[in-house]
Amino acid sequence: MAPWLTLVGIGEDGFNGLGKQARRALLGAARVFGSPRQLALLPRCIGAEREPWPSPFSLTPLLALRGEAVCVLASGDPMLYGVGASLARQVAASEMTVLPAPSSCSLAAARLGWALQDVVTLSVVARPVAAVAAHLYTGQRLLVLSNDASSPAALAELLRARGFGASRMVVLEHLGGPLEHQHEGHANTWSNPDVAALNVVAIDCQADPDAPRLSPLAGLPDSAFRHDGQITKRDVRAITLARLAPQPGELLWDVGAGSGSIGIEWMRAHPSCRALAIEADEGRQQLIEHNRDALGVPGLQLIRGRAPHALAGLEQPDAIFIGGGVTREGVLQHCWNQLRPGGRLVANAVTLQSEATLADWRERHGGELTRIHIAQAQPLGEFDTWRQALPITLLDLVKPLDA
Repeated sequence: MAPWLTLVGIGEDGFNGLGKQARRALLGAARVFGSPRQLALLPRCIGAEREPWPSPFSLTPLLALRGEAVCVLASGDPMLYGVGASLARQVAASEMTVLPAPSSCSLAAARLGWALQDVVTLSVVARPVAAVAAHLYTGQRLLVLSNDASSPAALAELLRARGFGASRMVVLEHLGGPLEHQHEGHANTWSNPDVAALNVVAIDCQADPDAPRLSPLAGLPDSAFRHDGQITKRDVRAITLARLAPQPGELLWDVGAGSGSIGIEWMRAHPSCRALAIEADEGRQQLIEHNRDALGVPGLQLIRGRAPHALAGLEQPDAIFIGGGVTREGVLQHCWNQLRPGGRLVANAVTLQSEATLADWRERHGGELTRIHIAQAQPLGEFDTWRQALPITLLDLVKPLDA
């Protein structure tokens, strides 16, 4: 099918700021979709029927017009956190013409003198602000697309709570238009000025002297998590995640999640990694909910229940970690059955019974068994000695592609 849909990026300078191709597309369109604010930027010479997006938002009215000459207005670059990304999942690229304008992030980087390739671009438009926490490192520069006028204050609060109150913040509003303006300050003294609903928040991250050091690599300190003692400890967690080997876009089942530490660190490995934390204990469910927000992965999905029954109907995973319950009837078998071919299964055991279960599983399905011994120096009278933690037996195996 020839292109019937044209996505027009429009800025604060409105119709006058559009190029010839964008103007011709709008003049020749039978219908134009956009927000009321965007549609109001069009002059009277545009004779197309103007269609505000339905509330709640839906592409259905637009897709019903497939084959007609239709334009869609988007702010700046339609493919940067815009409607273009949603349309691209349902409309072939050969059916669309995309005419981007400078994005708000491009304009913000230009105003600040920041190299755009060195900046992390995020959005809190209809997304949890807590997700920004996963990107807080000294020297990191963030450009955050705001949901509304309240977003800068919410971001300042998040920065203070995560030990980044010293970070410089610049709110840029009405970028590219006659009302363009900046508000500048630091998170720990942010005065909550009145800002426009359309704004971008630039953050030059700076940790406070006492802020915990949270690396993007696996093995966060145990103190980074709230837990009741049932947590895969730091060194074992790093070894476990190395074997789980998260890759972008993959889904993990964290079975018997405890505090959720494995699933949380899996998701911190890449923004597109996903995890389901399966936990039956109500107190630990609350710990997981706290930890996922505090460590910047609010998208971690909590499944309230006990394996194997709680696993029924869940999306097929690319990897599975079993931190507890391997001796429970049906847990290992159900996990193995649901794992994608080529997927990884890692299970940890502490007791003799659970260790025997893993050894038996290895005899039948292969894989590697590893025993982990970790000792820490602790005081003994006037001297120090090694205190041995309980040894951990780890089963690591890959499901055959033909299974």
